[in-house]
Amino acid sequence: MQTSGKPSINDWIKSLPLYILPHHALSRGMMALTRIRLPWFKNWAINQFSNVFDINWSDAKKQRADEFENFNAFFTRELRSEVRPIDAQSNVLVSPADGRVSQIGNIDAGTLLQAKGKTFTTQALLGGVGSIAAPFDEGSFTTIYLSPRDYHRLHMPCDGTLIETIYIPGRLFSVAPHTTRTIPGLFARNERLVALFETEHGKMALVLVGAIFVSAIETVWAGLVTPPHQTDCVRTDYRQSSIVLKKGEELGRFNMGSTIIALFEKNRVVWAPSLSTDSPVKMGQAIATGYASG
Repeated sequence: MQTSGKPSINDWIKSLPLYILPHHALSRGMMALTRIRLPWFKNWAINQFSNVFDINWSDAKKQRADEFENFNAFFTRELRSEVRPIDAQSNVLVSPADGRVSQIGNIDAGTLLQAKGKTFTTQALLGGVGSIAAPFDEGSFTTIYLSPRDYHRLHMPCDGTLIETIYIPGRLFSVAPHTTRTIPGLFARNERLVALFETEHGKMALVLVGAIFVSAIETVWAGLVTPPHQTDCVRTDYRQSSIVLKKGEELGRFNMGSTIIALFEKNRVVWAPSLSTDSPVKMGQAIATGYASG
């Protein structure tokens, strides 16, 4: 699967109609459909999806369509703990999700790479607040794309204390590889939730990016964050809440698939040399070595 490089004619053909589609209306409709509990309908939808995307049922705790109350429960299905072991080395950071590395590397003068010839700024991604973006200048980042067939719960790369979240309204363009190659500033245009953590490796930002049909984002500390979709940024301070999550612990989920971006401060993480653009990753897999502040 090509995730970077020059966009093809097919990329443009698939991407251009997205500019005129009613993203949020379509996503609300999909949300309603995925929560229908009629046994014949949800079982049919689950089995059809499973066949089309070749779902690996053996990893899941529940392994039959009739065990799920609706399609969304299947889509966000829990896995058996033994199939996603968490690397226990204290200085190792792990992948927050199953998926594929879309980009990985350094933040150059506050700019992240989206695809060949396309960049976006840390400040735009994090809601336009310079003081929030500043710690990540010259830092490190990785973007992980979750395809429809992937596991859709999100987990902590390392131990962290929640500082703040920022809900940022926006469009709901697809985040599939063809759109990352064609739509400028894609991840800084879509609706998203930024979760800021303090860790032993400095500050960490995890950005949960929504997408068309993928507009429902929830966290373990706040529940469903979106929908409802809002028109303004919403900052929530958690400094007094003492919310501490351990490495590998669930932090949230996409109720349908999307993208997560992880950002770290300068000289705090070194990415595993085996990782590069288009590398497949599994939640719990070692992706970086972390270094303490100071």
